[in-house]
Amino acid sequence: MIGKQVNADPQHAGSATTKLSIIVGANLRHLRRKSGLSLEQLAAKSGVSRAMLGQIETGKSAPTINLLGRIAEALKVSVPSLISNPASGGTAVVPRDRATVLAWSNGGFTCRALFPWDDPQSIEIYEVTIIARHREDVAAYEPGVKKALVVLAGEIEVTIAEDSPAHLSEGDSIVFNADSPHTLHNSGDKDAKAFLVVASVDRGRSHPRGF
Repeated sequence: MIGKQVNADPQHAGSATTKLSIIVGANLRHLRRKSGLSLEQLAAKSGVSRAMLGQIETGKSAPTINLLGRIAEALKVSVPSLISNPASGGTAVVPRDRATVLAWSNGGFTCRALFPWDDPQSIEIYEVTIIARHREDVAAYEPGVKKALVVLAGEIEVTIAEDSPAHLSEGDSIVFNADSPHTLHNSGDKDAKAFLVVASVDRGRSHPRGF
C-alpha cells in the first residue's frame, strides 16, 4: 500500500548536482563537529569564508574541487570523505524539512519517513499521525513482514484480521505480523501520534515502501 507523497524537499528530489550538494553539506557538518571546530575556526584554517562554509553545509552551494581540497586539508580528511553518501558509512541525517511524508485518506493518516527515502532499508521507521476520529484500513503485506507501533500521544485502537481490538494509550506498544489486513482507529477528539517500525523477518524479501 503506497500513499501519496505530500512533501519532499525540492533540493532532495532535484538534480544530481543538488543531491551532491546536500551530501557534501551533511558530511562537512558532521566532520567539522567531529573535529570540534566552529564555522569561524574552520574558515580561518581553510581560507574559505564562514558564509561560504555555511552555504555548503546547508546544501545551498556546490563547492568547487579547489574548495573541497582546502576544506579537506583543514579538517585533515580526504576529499572522498566529503562527497561519499553518508548512508554508505552507516550514518545518515534526515532533516525534518527534507523528510518524505506520505498521506492517505486526504490527510487523515500520514507517515513521515525517519530514514533516507532514496536508500533501501530492511527496517523502516515512521512517525505516524492519525487525525481525530479517523479509521485507516491497511491491506495485508506479504508473509514475513512485521510491524511494531508505539503510541506517543493520544489513543489508537489496532484491529488485526478478526482478532479483538487492542486499545493502546500513550506509551503502549504492539508488535504483530502484517500479513493480515489491519485497522488503526483514533477514536479520540485529538490527533494521535505514534512511531511505526516496518521490518521484514526474511531479509531477502522486500516489502512495500510506506505504511
